[in-house]
Amino acid sequence: MTAAKKLTGCLERSQCPVTNTLDLIGDKWTLLVIRDMMFLKKKTFNEFLESFEGIATNILTDRLRNLEEYGIIEKRPYQKAPVRYAYRLTRRGKDLRPLLMEMIYWGHKHIEGAGLPPRKLLKV
Repeated sequence: MTAAKKLTGCLERSQCPVTNTLDLIGDKWTLLVIRDMMFLKKKTFNEFLESFEGIATNILTDRLRNLEEYGIIEKRPYQKAPVRYAYRLTRRGKDLRPLLMEMIYWGHKHIEGAGLPPRKLLKV
C-alpha cells in the first residue's frame, strides 16, 4: 500500500500544522462524524443522523462531502435504487485515532461528568 498523497492548497492562513489541521477537521460536526465511524462503526447517512448530538441533514451532507474531498473517508454504493452509500475511513482517517483518543482522555480528566466510553469501543 502506498502512502496517501499529501493534501495541498491548505496553507491559506499560515504554515502551522495545527491551523491547517483545524481548517480541515476542526469543527464539532466533522470530529463527531469521524468519532462515530471510528468508535461506533457507523457507516451510513441514517446511522450518523441517529447520533445523540442531533446533526442536521444539510450539515452532515456537507461534512461527508468535505471528508471525502480531503481523502479522510471514502464512499461506496451499497444500494442501487435509490443509490445509497456506505462510508469508511481511509488510512488518512484512521491516522486520526491517536488525536481522538487524547481528546477522550483529556475530556474525561478535565470535564466534570465526562465519562470514558466502554473499553471495547476504544479497541483498534
